[in-house]
Amino acid sequence: MSHTDITPRLHINTEIARRMLTGFIHDQIAKAGMKRAVIGLSGGIDSALSAYLSAEALGAENVLAVRMPYETSSEDSLSDAQQVIDALGLPSLTLPITEMANPLIHQFPEMSGLRKGNIMARLRMVILYDQSVAWEGLVMGTSNKTEFLLGYSTIYGDSGVALQPIADLYKTQVRELSAALGLPASILQKPPSADLWVGQTDEGELGYTYAEVDQLLYLLVDERYTVEEAIDEGFERPFVEGVWRRVKRNHFKRTMPNIAKLSRRTIGHDFLYLRDYAGG
Repeated sequence: MSHTDITPRLHINTEIARRMLTGFIHDQIAKAGMKRAVIGLSGGIDSALSAYLSAEALGAENVLAVRMPYETSSEDSLSDAQQVIDALGLPSLTLPITEMANPLIHQFPEMSGLRKGNIMARLRMVILYDQSVAWEGLVMGTSNKTEFLLGYSTIYGDSGVALQPIADLYKTQVRELSAALGLPASILQKPPSADLWVGQTDEGELGYTYAEVDQLLYLLVDERYTVEEAIDEGFERPFVEGVWRRVKRNHFKRTMPNIAKLSRRTIGHDFLYLRDYAGG
């Protein structure tokens, strides 16, 4: 049974999204008392879009792009990232992580690809936060809404950032906005990949396409459909139940660590917003 095509409902007004996101970036950086940002540039569409939005919001000269290849990283990743750097005129650094990662990786010959990938992601976070101090800029996030909901990220790795400009855009919407902003064709057309090992692709690991899961997630999250209502739309039961189980299981990645409440005003419970800082 085929399901209802949700794609039209996923469409966004790209010009409004562009204005809102560049405004968000400018506002968040200014509120932190800074003018600059640091971004890890992988050569993929998510980091490229985040770089384009950051350059527009802050000025290209204020956005430091950092490439952090591992020995198995694709040459295409480096060249695609360079296209973005050249197109926007970003200051940039290339800091290979192989000699940082391998001393730990080589201690565990049986180490899985997942463990290796987590080590790489966390080393990249370390580099970006070091450059955050040197560059005097906030670390820019590059994760999208689909990844966040599915937990397809490394906690304290690629999720370890100061702000998340595109984390309310599904992958489908990231592609739509990226095309509107005129990102390089090679980036728009390449298969999504975290480039953690040779031949790795996001959709190969997930077991379904972003186009398919975005339609389901839109119903479950944005439209508040129940699992049964989503199945009634024509989605297969194992797919719906598996995706929703994954969303629930990875909730901890989308929140700060929970603090046990003992006092009247606990950080993260009752002490949440800037307005709570009474007296200025």
